[in-house]
Amino acid sequence: MSANGKADTTILVVDDTAASRYALGAVLRRDGHRVILAASAGEALLELDARHRAGDLPDVALIDVGLPDMSGFELCRRLKESPQTAVVPVVHFSAARVAPADRCRGLDAGGEAYLTVPAEPEEIQAVIRAVARGARHRSDAEAEAGHLTRLAETILDVQSARCPRELADAAAAGADRLTRGPAAAFILSDDGAMHRGLSRRRATSSLPDDGAHEAVARLVMRIMSGHVGVRSTFAPAPLWPPGFFHAEPGSAGPDGARLALARSREGCAPVCLATPSYAQAPAPGTGRLVGRLAHATALAAERLLMYEMERHIALTLQRSFLPAHVPQVPGTEVVVRYEPASRDTEIGGDFYAALPTSAGVLTAIGDVVGHSLEAATVMVEIRHALRAYCVDEPDPRILAHRLDKMLQRYHPDVTATLCLALVDPGTGRTRVSNAGHIPPLIVSDDGVATYLEASGPLLGLGLERPAPTETALLPTDRLLMVTDGLIETRGIDLAVSMEHLRVAAAESPLGVTALCDTLLACFGHDRDDDIALLVLGLTGNP
Repeated sequence: MSANGKADTTILVVDDTAASRYALGAVLRRDGHRVILAASAGEALLELDARHRAGDLPDVALIDVGLPDMSGFELCRRLKESPQTAVVPVVHFSAARVAPADRCRGLDAGGEAYLTVPAEPEEIQAVIRAVARGARHRSDAEAEAGHLTRLAETILDVQSARCPRELADAAAAGADRLTRGPAAAFILSDDGAMHRGLSRRRATSSLPDDGAHEAVARLVMRIMSGHVGVRSTFAPAPLWPPGFFHAEPGSAGPDGARLALARSREGCAPVCLATPSYAQAPAPGTGRLVGRLAHATALAAERLLMYEMERHIALTLQRSFLPAHVPQVPGTEVVVRYEPASRDTEIGGDFYAALPTSAGVLTAIGDVVGHSLEAATVMVEIRHALRAYCVDEPDPRILAHRLDKMLQRYHPDVTATLCLALVDPGTGRTRVSNAGHIPPLIVSDDGVATYLEASGPLLGLGLERPAPTETALLPTDRLLMVTDGLIETRGIDLAVSMEHLRVAAAESPLGVTALCDTLLACFGHDRDDDIALLVLGLTGNP
């Protein structure tokens, strides 16, 4: 600011008349402006080019219309057409061209104002101040729009995160984008775990140890204790542990960190966005934008951490009812495999069972439609109901009918696929009732694999159940039952995938365990759905 309180600006005066040039310069200097003088359009272009490279363009260009090498209108047009100088506002002046048409030419060329000289010094000073003020306002508005655009892009990345670790990485990258410096993000979960993200601008030569993470967690919890919303503060070096930010060249390292902390509501885990204190001081308003980013991160963290908790509950529930080994019935050998989908995939309702009954061993494999905690709980109910029903009635058709009625009564909006096979170990007699599931595959030791022709409507629809499909297993046969997660691939017809499964099963080594392991090796990679397999073989010793 100048001594008289006016904004300190730089004015480029372009005039071929020396006396006029210096007189204008004196008027502007008295108003507190810095003045650059140029005697021609060519001299002005050279000066602007040098100042552009130095990052110090003038705030206003005051240009005489009647220059000897190029008219002031043409010079203005060239400035406005160049991305390097388009931001410089132009004020034309002239003592000769004072007609309205001349003023229009100046404005059409891109000028902001037109002065007729001679003019009172106060008028010249007022016009320059007004033009400079308007340019500053436009520049501030454009900068604010740029900040808001970067914030919107960053929040979109934050909201697209699929897990807390991705969220921390996105938040750190966003804080880096807003502050144009290294940044770190920390998300604390209710169980005390911390998810950390560091922006790429940070050097990776040294990483913080566990003690540093514990110190950050304690600091964040202390600052946010009893607080909901956004807080901004500074953590000096004794409180902020080293290792999260590398040292600037020639410096001893940061002496602390600027922190933006947020908590979406009481009881939710807080988040923290940190930037080093040695970084260049952020532009005005940047702290507010980082605070908004921290709040958006806290809202996303609440959703993701809740999903992680629900997923953990569902996984625990699902695993507890899907043992790795099933009870063995004399005369049979049953092997099961279960492979959960990737961590980013929701919980499914796949299940299997091998139950001894009065008529032989009952094998079952199925899938509750949907991916959620509800699907997992319904899966458990179906499995329990099946165990209870088969005590008195092992017939697969009757069991499917009862399970269908149970779903209609207690879960009318849920459907499930299920395949039941009742095998007599002594005779090999096998009765299959299928409810919308992939039919069983009979794999013989001579390299032949055939799907049983067993079909029927899904459970939960209340439709009539067809009679069971009957066949006779030989001691050289294996009964294979799978869920569609093993073979279903987006964009590929299920019938094609089933044929691939049939061929792979026919070519597998002998034995029930070898069949399971071979199929998992062939198909069980990077699947978007849970995988369940059950293979039964006869031992010939019932």
